[in-house]
Amino acid sequence: MNAQSPTSAATFDEMRRILREMPGPDLAARTEVVRRQAELTKPPGSLGRLEEIAEWLACWQGRAHPRVERPRIAVFAGTHGIAQRGVSAYPPEVTKQMVKNFLDGGAAINQLAAAIDADLRIYELDLDHPTADFTQGPAMNEARAANAMAYGMMAAEPGIDVLCLGEMGIANTTAAATLCAALFGGSGADWAGPGTGVKGAALANKIAVIDEALARHRDAIAAKDPLALLAAVGGEELAAIAGAIAAARMGRIPVLLDGYACTAAAAVLHAVDRGALDHCLVAHRSAEPGHTRLLDAIGQRPLLDLDMRLGEASGAALAVPLLKAAAACHAGMATFGEAGVSSKDA
Repeated sequence: MNAQSPTSAATFDEMRRILREMPGPDLAARTEVVRRQAELTKPPGSLGRLEEIAEWLACWQGRAHPRVERPRIAVFAGTHGIAQRGVSAYPPEVTKQMVKNFLDGGAAINQLAAAIDADLRIYELDLDHPTADFTQGPAMNEARAANAMAYGMMAAEPGIDVLCLGEMGIANTTAAATLCAALFGGSGADWAGPGTGVKGAALANKIAVIDEALARHRDAIAAKDPLALLAAVGGEELAAIAGAIAAARMGRIPVLLDGYACTAAAAVLHAVDRGALDHCLVAHRSAEPGHTRLLDAIGQRPLLDLDMRLGEASGAALAVPLLKAAAACHAGMATFGEAGVSSKDA
């Protein structure tokens, strides 16, 4: 699916209100899952994180019998003014070219979506008008950032069992690294990585650009307003991901986050409210070195670690079968009583 940015006006105040009103977990559903797990034909805890996933799904789907039959993959694409500073191994026009590749079915995420029978949607965010070079001023004003967040909320439609989020945007690892440094402290060297494959002098330039941006936005960083920092050094696709996460929470849809850029977008909400990502799991640990530092900062343990750094929700898609397996085991396994197997306490 191809979609364009909306023209309706949103504000950060509206977004803050939504974040304040996000519902908590369904503890009754979780209790039922825990009760059933104790009766299934296995030693307690022997399915490890699959049992945790079943509980998590129940909490955020709001049902004691979680299911993963309708996964959706949402890939948000945005263009970055900072790309003109030579921070990527690829030219800025590759963003639009890759979006066409998505729509034509030729990208990795198309194959992964087909393999897991997921609904794949591609959302374009004003690709003809890149964000500003954030070493010279804010990447976006509040209206543009808030509108991008509102646009991202469209991805969390009713009936979805899990929402997999990812992005496409040349230079977005530079935006992600700058955003992480702004939110959690540190320098460009602490958060920057090769991204699309930069190294040597090119990586040194990327780090210098990030440090230049951090110095330029010193006052905004000191103010500690996460949404304002998203506007200052983020990108439209990152803002859209943050909006999608918030809308998924409101709609009781569990979320799988992809790699570094996607998790950086989510980290904005964590900085607003430490419980804002409780309905999210990070699908995989990116090969980008900053991702490990970011996972520590937001207290997340990834499901997979495959040395990937592609983006486009590829890692999130690969984690869907783990969720399917957790739900299948929970629903399909026999209890000790049903199977006529003696339990530990028998």
